Amino acid sequence: MHADAVSVYEAKTNLSRLIAQAKAGFPFVITSHGKPQVIVQAVDAGQAERKPQRTGFLKDELKDFRLPDDFDTMMQDEIISLFEGD
Repeated sequence: MHADAVSVYEAKTNLSRLIAQAKAGFPFVITSHGKPQVIVQAVDAGQAERKPQRTGFLKDELKDFRLPDDFDTMMQDEIISLFEGD
């Protein structure tokens, strides 16, 4: 099975085979209502080994940062005037 484009239904029905196809070097497009939606292709070794960036990656740079006590009301008058058009 070497499909260039498959419907969402076909993709759900044949997902294992389509993944094997992509891994073998034959990427494909998943369509919805005849329109291309996503391309499925194998991940290269460099992409697979790269660690995803995690939340908190700036924690050392921001260790002394504190939210102001009035954070929820700061600049309240200015914001209101922007909406009301003073």
